[in-house]
Amino acid sequence: MRALVVEKAEDGSTSASVQELAEDRLPEGEVTVAVEYSTLNYKDGLCLGSGGGLVRTWPHVPGIDLAGTVEASDDPRYRPGDRVVLTGWRVGETHWGGYAQKARVKADWLVPLPEGLTTRSAMAVGTAGFTAMLAVMALEEHGLRPENGEVLVTGAAGGVGSVATAVLAHLGYRVAAVTGRPETADYLRGLGAARIVPREDLAEASRKPLESETWAGCIDSVAGAMLGRVLKQMKYRASVAAVGLAGGAAIEGALITPFILRGVNLLGIDSVMRPYEDRVRAWGRIARDLPMDRLEAMIQPATLADLPRLGAAILKGQVRGRVVVDVNA
Repeated sequence: MRALVVEKAEDGSTSASVQELAEDRLPEGEVTVAVEYSTLNYKDGLCLGSGGGLVRTWPHVPGIDLAGTVEASDDPRYRPGDRVVLTGWRVGETHWGGYAQKARVKADWLVPLPEGLTTRSAMAVGTAGFTAMLAVMALEEHGLRPENGEVLVTGAAGGVGSVATAVLAHLGYRVAAVTGRPETADYLRGLGAARIVPREDLAEASRKPLESETWAGCIDSVAGAMLGRVLKQMKYRASVAAVGLAGGAAIEGALITPFILRGVNLLGIDSVMRPYEDRVRAWGRIARDLPMDRLEAMIQPATLADLPRLGAAILKGQVRGRVVVDVNA
């Protein structure tokens, strides 16, 4: 099988290359999947380089997402020929992942591919889109409705933000998309964004305890000063779904005032260890509520050989939309 292998030298430097590997090198697991597509997330960029503290053993095959067909199974839930998708569970980090033509994984980590999705479209969604849908569901569970007002999406041109923008717009929400790349404005409008908010409008921390009530909801992948600022602009009892920390792990300029004076909710969204039932429900919503034409507009095709370059680019915020990796190309 062909795989993208990351190796670590004695001096600590790493290198990634496409290699031919024997199938018996695959890790333990009940199900062997013939991988058809994978994708690229921020974590993959880390694992393609130094490992970012995520990779524990070398050599390593990254790829935190995969979709394909079951080739062999020791678990009665899956049979040869079943189409499956996998995200999370630290696959691609501590367990060999999807940047290979074969993967061997635990049956508990798999989800049946929902009707209406192909393995390619599932990887156009990937962890980023799965996380976006979990965020939408969390906001809805906390009372968000289209009539409540504008919903802010930060880091909107990235993977999570792109899917969140498309899903929210399809559901009837008015989406305000935050981006620091003016050249992505037309792309975001094509996904359904009603207006574009320049990143600099929210990039600076504010010392005010509260600002004007503006947003009915927010999906935030930035954190840092932007999240601190946005919390002060949320409407009464509105919620922010926090999905990432591209702008830093701290919430700069944050005060307790939005929480106790406006009843604002900060919802943490974890997609890695999400229970099976939540996964099935989220993938079902993706198949129903993510327009396939808008999903197609997000896709940047790639091969295994392209990944070292793209991995470096995603860490610099230079990847737009969703990278779909054909592992057999």
